[in-house]
Amino acid sequence: MKPIVPYIRECDFAVRKPWIMPERRLLDYLIVFIQEGQCRFTVDEVEYRFQRGEFCFIQPGSLNRLEGLTNTITPFAHMDIFYHPDREQSFPTRAGQTDLTPYLHLLQPRLNDVFGIDVPVRLQPRNPAKFRDTFLQMVECWQYRDPLMQLKAQHAATELLVAILEEHRTDIRQLRPSAQSFHWISSYFSFHLSEPLSVEAMARRANLSPSRFSALFKQRFGMAPYQYLLEMRVSHARELLETTELSQEEIAAYCGFADIHHFSKTFKKKTGKPPGAFRRRPEA
Repeated sequence: MKPIVPYIRECDFAVRKPWIMPERRLLDYLIVFIQEGQCRFTVDEVEYRFQRGEFCFIQPGSLNRLEGLTNTITPFAHMDIFYHPDREQSFPTRAGQTDLTPYLHLLQPRLNDVFGIDVPVRLQPRNPAKFRDTFLQMVECWQYRDPLMQLKAQHAATELLVAILEEHRTDIRQLRPSAQSFHWISSYFSFHLSEPLSVEAMARRANLSPSRFSALFKQRFGMAPYQYLLEMRVSHARELLETTELSQEEIAAYCGFADIHHFSKTFKKKTGKPPGAFRRRPEA
């Protein structure tokens, strides 16, 4: 499991007249506090109405549409929860940005997928006043570029995350992904891209038999699990070839290929070109 190291990407106190943020998918986590006004948020095709004093928690990969129905004050935070060495390359996605394929290497794992728990979109903290005050302190401190204030913001982010996990940890053993839900697939594959994955292991995670899992997977994605994973590995490898100076051996390892020969053969078969053709300049 990747280390849990909260990283605040963007915080602000949003003061707006009625507003709309069109559909998009997130690479990171988004927490919104409705300090004033009323909002209507649609997350993964489920509509939620939020009133003053409520929190919204949106996990990476979720399709969402946000709307302020009245004049609103909605402090918010975009943040990573799991450490990623390239975290500074990630960004809050823009309106209309629903295809994250080019950025799967930056996609944060979902808490629900990593821990097998169910953190709801509508957060209901056991101690709402303390959670609210900690959140507002985090947003306030992040506005300053002073190192001490930044550290205070990160400390507050850790407190919030501890509160969320402690509140839902009792559900870890009882809850399992729905047999009909495959929302976790993309982030799960991305999180384990460099590791060997078997249909049996994925089927157990989905609480299905391997044959049933494969059938439902193909029905949902139009291809077998292995082919889907292979497409993701090749896509990520191409991204690394085009944007980094990593060697082909390193890229092969990062993307889960057995060795450089397997990588080169598979890559050329999928793209029609050898890996070196996608370099910005010839390798030394």
